[in-house]
Amino acid sequence: MVRVYLHEVTKVFGKGAKSVVALNKVELEVRSGEFMVVMGPSGHGKTTMLRIIAGLEEPTDGEVWIGDKLVASPRKRVFVPPKDRNVGMVFQNWALYPHMKVFDNIAFPLKIKRLPKHEIERRVKEIAEILGIADTLDRYPRQLSGGQQQRVAIARALVKEPQVLLMDEPFSNLDARIRVTARAFVKEIQRKLGITTILVTHDPADALTLADRIAVLRHGTIQQIGLPNEIYDRPINVFVANFIGDINLFDGSIVGKGEEAYFDGGDIKVPLPQGIARSVNTQSVILGVRPEDIVLSKEPIINNDLAYVGKGTVEISEFAGGKFNVMVRLGNAEVKVVSSTSFGLGDPVHVYFRLSKIKLFDKQTENLIYG
Repeated sequence: MVRVYLHEVTKVFGKGAKSVVALNKVELEVRSGEFMVVMGPSGHGKTTMLRIIAGLEEPTDGEVWIGDKLVASPRKRVFVPPKDRNVGMVFQNWALYPHMKVFDNIAFPLKIKRLPKHEIERRVKEIAEILGIADTLDRYPRQLSGGQQQRVAIARALVKEPQVLLMDEPFSNLDARIRVTARAFVKEIQRKLGITTILVTHDPADALTLADRIAVLRHGTIQQIGLPNEIYDRPINVFVANFIGDINLFDGSIVGKGEEAYFDGGDIKVPLPQGIARSVNTQSVILGVRPEDIVLSKEPIINNDLAYVGKGTVEISEFAGGKFNVMVRLGNAEVKVVSSTSFGLGDPVHVYFRLSKIKLFDKQTENLIYG
């Protein structure tokens, strides 16, 4: 097992006025044996980062280390080619050779290395057993399900016993039901083999279920790195909060002082915890609260952790397997709620926010200032 370290890695495509900065001084350490998920919108540098680690792209500046070996540094004129980095990569479209049987697809990187035939056969059968595709070795990719094709792609990446596994949106071609199973499978294999893994995705479900730590990338810049629950519960800014999961965001201001302070967002008014006005240096804020941190009730509730927001009307109530996705209108404001209770369309409901879960962001910088 090895660590992967990117030190101020920058990648610029093109020159002059037409140049595009894909990565901007990225600083990222992936610990030995860690499952790191890098997430961000499409076109924000995730795949470029993977390709630079794999050696398929050269950085414009900065350093890339795999273990104790410097594999890329323009300033030091170091560039180790992909074949000498011992990195396995699973592409978004899996890139299987349609004219080759599963055995030959998996064996391909070993044949390039000119390993003995008996060693190739041993390794292919061994990894196929681990991944549960031993009975497919004599088939062609077109004869396999999407989940099986994905496992073949993973097997091909792992068969050469790489130090690092790189995965580029590996679940995007799977339907929703298979995707859940595939995530669990990938996590189990990574734990079993203990291999340092970097997966890039735009799907929060991938990040929250798989990652030991998450790095959020925006416009080629790392916004935040942390444990899944840290990123979800304490997002560093509005972008991260909005990208890592559903969140209600309301523009407004802090009114009053001390115990009398409250958030005024027009139709959304929220009493704030004691002392919050003294700890926040700005009045113009964005209040954020996740749908699961909102409580709806037909009758008033007395609870010290619940702040009464107002009385609204249910506009949407959708059953989502053990829970209900509800949309409540409060004047001109819409509030998304995840509820364990069913409500009918048009039902009047009291709306409460959990005080311990609300977040305040500076309206100008959009950075987290409370929560």
